[in-house]
Parts: sequence; C-alpha cells; structure tokens
Amino acid sequence: MASLIENLISILEREIVEYEALLGLSKKKTPVIVAGDLKQLEQITDEEQLVASRITNLDNQRMAVIKDIANVTNKDVESLKLANIIEMLANRPQESGKLAEVHDKLKIVLGSMQQVNEQNKELIAHSLEMIEFDMNLLQAMKAAPETANYNKGAYSAGDVIGTGPGGFDAKS
Repeated sequence: MASLIENLISILEREIVEYEALLGLSKKKTPVIVAGDLKQLEQITDEEQLVASRITNLDNQRMAVIKDIANVTNKDVESLKLANIIEMLANRPQESGKLAEVHDKLKIVLGSMQQVNEQNKELIAHSLEMIEFDMNLLQAMKAAPETANYNKGAYSAGDVIGTGPGGFDAKS
C-alpha cells in the first residue's frame, strides 16, 4: 500500500507541474486574445494541446493507481476520492500529510486555471460581439435606402446609396 501511495503522490506532483504549465499558457493567451493575434493564439493553442495530452496520460495513470488502492482496501473505486484516501491514512501522518499537501496544491492550481480560463472566455465572447457588430455595420451600410428619383412613368429610378465600387470585398 505504501508504494501505491508514493506512486499516487508522484503522479499528482507531475500533474501539478503540467497544470502549472497549462496555467502559464492560459495567462500568456490573455494578452494575445486582446491583441487579436491569431497566429500567436494558434501557437499557444498547439502548445496547450501537447500539455493537455500529457495531463490526460497522467490522469489515466492516477486512475489506475486509485483503482489499485481501491482493490487493496476493498473500497468502491467510484466513491474513492483523494480526500477519502487521506482519511484512510490517518494512522500514517507522513504519507497523509504529503498527500494532503499535494491535493491542496492541485486544488489551488486548478482554481487559478478556472479563473484565467473564465476571463479568456469572456474576452473571446467580447471579441466575437465586436466582430458581429462590425459585420452588421458593414451590411447596414451596403443596404442603405434608395434615392427618391422617379422617371416619367412614375417608376422608381433611384440608386441605392452606398453601393457600387468601394464596397466591402470579402475576397481581398
């Protein structure tokens, strides 16, 4: 059981390192979103994908160790959480203390990540609103009213204001 706990602590410590790297990338992404630098945003997103892949691998390892701990302790793997494992180790203060410390660090990093990601989400939503506003403005300028010119038969011969050369060209 002691080696399982040590293995779990080791995996959690590596997860913390990866989540801190992901947090750093998320923080790096904030000014890039504000600047609208899509090329830099794509590079950061690619780096995030690599880190996320490593985190997924570590998560799988962590779940395997927790499954082994559940088998050894005869507990249900679905209900076995880190807090439960810490409680089970009450008679081993050194291991439970180390596991509790790693658990707390992980919670802090994940909380920070959630906060930064929420901020980035809001920035992206605002950017999309501005793009939509600009597109609506361009469309409104293009669909301006006609002039009130009529021919001899009382038919409208007016031109639409704002059309013609110099309009928005999506191909450029």
